[in-house]
Amino acid sequence: MTNPFVQISQHPMVAVKISQLRDKDQSPKVVRELVHDLSSLLAYEATKDISLRTKDQIAQTPRGSYYPVQIKDEVGLVPVLRSGLGLIQGFLNMFPDAPVYHLGIYREKMSHQPVEYYNKLPQIPNVNICYVLDPIIATGNTAVATVNMLKEWGLKGSQIKFVAVIGSKQGIEHIKQEHPDICIYLAAIDDAVDSYGYINPGIGDSGDRLWNTA
Repeated sequence: MTNPFVQISQHPMVAVKISQLRDKDQSPKVVRELVHDLSSLLAYEATKDISLRTKDQIAQTPRGSYYPVQIKDEVGLVPVLRSGLGLIQGFLNMFPDAPVYHLGIYREKMSHQPVEYYNKLPQIPNVNICYVLDPIIATGNTAVATVNMLKEWGLKGSQIKFVAVIGSKQGIEHIKQEHPDICIYLAAIDDAVDSYGYINPGIGDSGDRLWNTA
């Protein structure tokens, strides 16, 4: 896929980690560790174009002075419950003071359509960049619903960065048809989605594997 709005990591350690994550025999502990590692690596990828500003006040090193650089944007983190929680720590390590806005959306089993059950967004946006965190983009229905909620909240597409471990070609195309103005960051893309709405070969049900509820 050559869509410039879809950024697929080329880092060799990302490829190693996702290969390990695919293994169905990994314990929940190892799955959580691998998803945490991938969240840190993907956080690095997804923030490479973040805006900076230089402070006016001079600070001191042990040997001299300098002008400190800091992040210009006000960043918010949006994990999609429940599996999005597995990606949160890597981003909190980078943005320790960022507000975390949980969104609860589950996929109805028969229709595969998203159903909202929890929304922790404040009434008025107080950030100008949101990183949406959800390990899997399968059909794309949940991702589209999440972006709809953020745009209805008041954000523009350019302010929304969607971060996932793995996506399907079908799901990515669905998002781009509905929201071509956002940017998506992935570790890998797989070709197929089965009749149950799961990516093949994929990584299985990320929520069940993370929280040992299969």
